[in-house]
Amino acid sequence: MIRLLTPALVILFFCTSMMAADSKLIRLATTTSTENSGLLSNLLPVFTKESGYKVHVIAVGTGKALRLGKDGDVDVVLVHALQAEKDFVDSGFGVKRYPVMYNDFVVIGPASDPAKVKYAKSVKQAFQFIKKSQSLFISRGDNSGTHKKELNIWKQSGIQPDGSWYREVGQGMGKVLQMANELDAYTLTDRGTWLAYESKVQLNITHEGDSSLFNPYGIIAVNPERYPDINFAGSSALIDWITSKSKGQPLIAEYKMLGKQLFTPMVD
Repeated sequence: MIRLLTPALVILFFCTSMMAADSKLIRLATTTSTENSGLLSNLLPVFTKESGYKVHVIAVGTGKALRLGKDGDVDVVLVHALQAEKDFVDSGFGVKRYPVMYNDFVVIGPASDPAKVKYAKSVKQAFQFIKKSQSLFISRGDNSGTHKKELNIWKQSGIQPDGSWYREVGQGMGKVLQMANELDAYTLTDRGTWLAYESKVQLNITHEGDSSLFNPYGIIAVNPERYPDINFAGSSALIDWITSKSKGQPLIAEYKMLGKQLFTPMVD
């Protein structure tokens, strides 16, 4: 009997151990900007040390991150597309949106600035200058938060971007910056990723400062009522930590690159 039960006990012990291990793993879908900027590699080891939870990061565009949440393939999302985030919660896929931090978007281009974007009085005018001069513009084209913002600016500018001067590449922000650098092109990027890549490319900020370029980030736990197997306890622990005025928020404020702050915490 002992010989018959031993394999079963071994299997039970193995399964129990795996379940316990899974309960300490959080699957986080987030944007390429939080990964490219180095922010998460600075924050998450501290969270793991303090909480015991390990975080598996899936860095994609906001659209793909929210899709992973809608499919129940992750436990929590950290993204930057406010309307899409609200729709995610209102549709029952997420529990509640919590503000985490913000930075802003900037228009990047070659030092020669062939479209004279530096003279634009608004980001809408900057995009109009790019279109009028037929200067090359690299679009992420990936349904990310940055791509959504870019398309909104074109719409506000009264422009339908198309033609050989406009290239959608379906790539993350880092790759787009590299391509813009190689092709002497313009693009729109979040400031955090720009600061991480600034020393690696021969591009400049050609327009910044519009209030419309404000870029807030929110974190949302996937709804356990829709997906009972997700790690809601882990998601809640991460949300509590990253929005805490004594834990995650000060670390976000302190994180700098080349002496410049990349993100500003949103919890007062």
